[in-house]
Amino acid sequence: MTDMVLDAQTLPETIFSRIPGGKVLFHEENGSIVLTPIAETAPDIDSLFGMFSDGRISTEKYLREKQLEKELEN
Repeated sequence: MTDMVLDAQTLPETIFSRIPGGKVLFHEENGSIVLTPIAETAPDIDSLFGMFSDGRISTEKYLREKQLEKELEN
């Protein structure tokens, strides 16, 4: 048994054009080879920056607002 994850673009064009996504699981057992597309479900890294993961407010904007609140209290 052999399992490995391959970049689908490394495959010949006739196979690559039929595989959705960018990666494929290569599985070999008893002389049979199975290629299974892997869905990439990782979140976009840009959406994780900032105070909230939904990207509504950046950390810098949050800190500016807190500083303004502090100045207004004095």
